[in-house]
Amino acid sequence: MTSTPVQVRDLKKSYGGFTAVDGISFDIHEGETFALLGPNGAGKSTTIEILEGYRDRSAGEVSVLGVDPQHGGLEWKAQLGIVLQSTGESGNVTVLEQLGHFAGYYPKPRKVAEVIDAVGLGGKEKTRISKLSGGQRRRVDVALGIIGRPKLLFLDEPTTGFDPEARRQFWDLVNQLKAEGTTILLTTHYLDEAATLADRAGVIVGGKLVDIGPIDDIGGHDAKVPLVRWRQDGVVRVERTTEPAALAARLYAEAGGEVPGLEITRPSLEDIYLDLVGNHGGEESEGSAA
Repeated sequence: MTSTPVQVRDLKKSYGGFTAVDGISFDIHEGETFALLGPNGAGKSTTIEILEGYRDRSAGEVSVLGVDPQHGGLEWKAQLGIVLQSTGESGNVTVLEQLGHFAGYYPKPRKVAEVIDAVGLGGKEKTRISKLSGGQRRRVDVALGIIGRPKLLFLDEPTTGFDPEARRQFWDLVNQLKAEGTTILLTTHYLDEAATLADRAGVIVGGKLVDIGPIDDIGGHDAKVPLVRWRQDGVVRVERTTEPAALAARLYAEAGGEVPGLEITRPSLEDIYLDLVGNHGGEESEGSAA
């Protein structure tokens, strides 16, 4: 296995006159969790489908576990774990039957009981998937993605439908997989999830990679400058400054006392992400990175 499981160089994908992915390049290193972020329609899903071997590229070079995905065979596919946004499973079998069936596809699968416990479905082994809640079905999807002990795991919005406790349990599972050396490519609606789980991130807007790097470095130095917010004449004011205490003192002096709504914060990954998307002409609702 190559020490760089995913290598992408000048990747392009066009549909007629429309370019969905426009010359992006990035690597994912062995054992790291890499978050691919971007607004709807930015080219994330197309990129991931090319890496998984589901879609052919128009130009560029791609290597996944040392193989061109366009020519990956069964042995190569057995090394991948894929959790799609939706599966379309009929749900007419039990959790135990479904996982047992899928485990048979892999040479060295995890124990089914171990996986059921890991995704929080203990006690639901004999329940038909059609009878599970939406969040529980999502846990089945995750279980199917990890049953084969993948070297590379694709997690496409894996915690959609999870309650806060289930999300935390899933984060623990991802950290366990990382500790075992699994390389993970993550997309998520939740920027706090990316900040918690990912070692590095890339941001795609309009088919182009507009930023890439360690989570703490996304957006560059200027993006980390603290934000000062306050209300003045009924209007919320916001100012970035490297000297927030000095600005706060000036505002107190001008107001002759307490400043309404005054708060000083350091930009979160979500703040930085939304700025990046906005500055590059993308549209994104707050809290979403799909």
